[in-house]
Amino acid sequence: MFKVATWNINSVRLRLPLVLRFLEEYQPDVLCLQETKCPDDQFPTAAFRKIGYGHIALHGQKGYHGVATISRLPLELAERRSFCGLNDCRHLSTLVDVDGRQVLLHNFYVPAGGDEPDPDINPKFRHKLDFLQEMREVRPVLNANTGTILVGDLNVAPLESDVWSHKQMLNVVSHTPVETEGLETIRKGGGWVDLMRRHIPPEEKLFTWWSYRAKDWSLSNRGRRLDHIWSSDDLAPALTRVDVLRDARGWDRPSDHVPVIAAFG
Repeated sequence: MFKVATWNINSVRLRLPLVLRFLEEYQPDVLCLQETKCPDDQFPTAAFRKIGYGHIALHGQKGYHGVATISRLPLELAERRSFCGLNDCRHLSTLVDVDGRQVLLHNFYVPAGGDEPDPDINPKFRHKLDFLQEMREVRPVLNANTGTILVGDLNVAPLESDVWSHKQMLNVVSHTPVETEGLETIRKGGGWVDLMRRHIPPEEKLFTWWSYRAKDWSLSNRGRRLDHIWSSDDLAPALTRVDVLRDARGWDRPSDHVPVIAAFG
């Protein structure tokens, strides 16, 4: 059994108790965090090592963005890739040794894109579209010795069932056609398998994010599936389950995202 989790934590230092609680309760082998908002030299490494997660790769910066991969299995840094000519710490790839076979694990934090879905007047949305365009270059490794997994906050809800209202969200950043089609082009063109939708039927509503703006996020349930776990085709048959920890949205001082876990056996 191998378990990998992804979670946009929205400040790892602020929500460190939540991350430690999650690791102790759910025991993933690897946890990929996004939006850590933490320079590498200030990352709370000791706290993770204390509970058995001694292998850590970082790509962080002060106050913004940042990704981290935390593992209890041997971990080797593969790449910190920059996108769109910027060094804004949105990607990290590592090699994880799983029972003698290597897994190349990509950890992504795609730009949110701002509020206005028009690249001509909103530079944040232009950045997002350019980032997605460059992501097409990231493809699974095609050899028998290495499987590939891609996880992260991709900030796009691609399917109609990935948002609370497809009709009302069509002109809202994260579910506009240019974004959803762009993400599906990356996935299909790279031969990636959407593991969450392999395990949970595409017609079922599935969310990983609920806005802080909602007075009662659970009651209104106006969520979006912004967090994803993909794999190379060779790993997909080994998938045994996917868990979206909705309850974590109700923890004390939570992130607006919840953890997602994929288990292979």
